Amino acid sequence: MPAWSDVKCLKISFIFVVLALYRLLKGVNEKHALAMVTLFLVSVPISCLNVLNNIAALVLVSGADFLSAFEKGQLDALAYLFLSLHGQVIFVAAIFWGLWLFPFGMLVIRSGFIPRVLGVLLFIAGSGYLVSSFTSLLLPQYARLVSQFAMVLEAGELPIMLWLLIWGTKAQPSDAPASARSPAT
Repeated sequence: MPAWSDVKCLKISFIFVVLALYRLLKGVNEKHALAMVTLFLVSVPISCLNVLNNIAALVLVSGADFLSAFEKGQLDALAYLFLSLHGQVIFVAAIFWGLWLFPFGMLVIRSGFIPRVLGVLLFIAGSGYLVSSFTSLLLPQYARLVSQFAMVLEAGELPIMLWLLIWGTKAQPSDAPASARSPAT
């Protein structure tokens, strides 16, 4: 389970990044841009509601008086159950973290103002998330092995972030076709 997935505030603030990407790329293909936003937004409530599993585990080990009806071993087992559920829900959210990269990658490839190779890397990263998530959920005995390889694939989304932060894009006229747009320098 990746440690960065526990940063819920980051996922919520990333909504604004996805909306900025929508504004940037909707001129390329509005349906793909809408699919990109929708698939990402599905993961946000999943991630936020998953915090309840952490809270439940903390309540169970808090030593509150109303828990005195349970033995310590039972409380520990229930806390472990909620922590395990937290991990499984992260894998469900990661499915959507991977899926949103496919329309994003398609938009990047078709944009004409972002290097196409970055779109291909987004496809590779999306595949890594999906393979890792489905393996963890359906074949957990292979999850550790697969996640080591998938983590390398998932790193394919880093170059687009760096490219947008360092070089960015020039303002593109909304009425010009994507093929007529010039790449940013």
